[in-house]
Amino acid sequence: MRNASIADLDSHSWEVLPIGTQYPPDTVLPYHRHRRAQLLYGSTGVMQVDTQDGSWTVPTHQAVLIPAEVEHLVRFIDVTTWSLYIEPTSVPWWPNRCTVITVSPLLRELLQTADTFEITEMTSPHQHHVFALLLLELQHASAVPLEVPLPRDSKLRALCTHYLAAPELSVSNQDWARDLMLSQRSLDRTFKDQTGMSPAAWRTRARVLVGLRLLRTQTITQISEGMGYASPAAFTAAFSREIGRVPSSFQQHSTARRTARLSRSGARS
Repeated sequence: MRNASIADLDSHSWEVLPIGTQYPPDTVLPYHRHRRAQLLYGSTGVMQVDTQDGSWTVPTHQAVLIPAEVEHLVRFIDVTTWSLYIEPTSVPWWPNRCTVITVSPLLRELLQTADTFEITEMTSPHQHHVFALLLLELQHASAVPLEVPLPRDSKLRALCTHYLAAPELSVSNQDWARDLMLSQRSLDRTFKDQTGMSPAAWRTRARVLVGLRLLRTQTITQISEGMGYASPAAFTAAFSREIGRVPSSFQQHSTARRTARLSRSGARS
């Protein structure tokens, strides 16, 4: 179902509710929560999902599993979503924190099919089997490390949030320790206690995830220069170590999607 409100449908008898939505560029949904578990998949564009625990980047071909009742904020960058809202009792295996997964070709086709369903009083046998296979595929989907944890301490969190908005390679532990009026040793210890990562490792992961979002509109050279890397190769190496894939592989997906949309638009005109 297209552009419906989950608030209007939440009490419906269907255990799985498929709702697709097209968002204008740079739409932000402020912090909110759902009674149901949510699969959020962008058939186009890139999303950023934030909770009190961390920040997840969700490019095309990935989806994020959001637990029931978890407050989250979503930033959409030219995104069309195919979402599922699922009764928690139907997915006891659902993760207890947000998790980004890879969407296989089969899972993508199932999500696209579910997006065409009109929500009626009862599911048809075909719809029932589509949902059953969807949940089975989701249960066995592979998680991918597209997140950075966020510290609980308000001052540390503010530094991290600012860095996610404007990451620079030149920022150091010394800079952060000075801003917080801490020794570098205290900063390192406190940061690791709250995130499980050192500040330097966290900033590396943050740069890569911000770069992943920027790949939709910028070249690798532009991104590397903007963040202060010595060369595009240096950014590519850091990206590959964190994600396990070169950044150009994500650019190819984005370019292919844009070309396909433009072709379809031209055919209709």
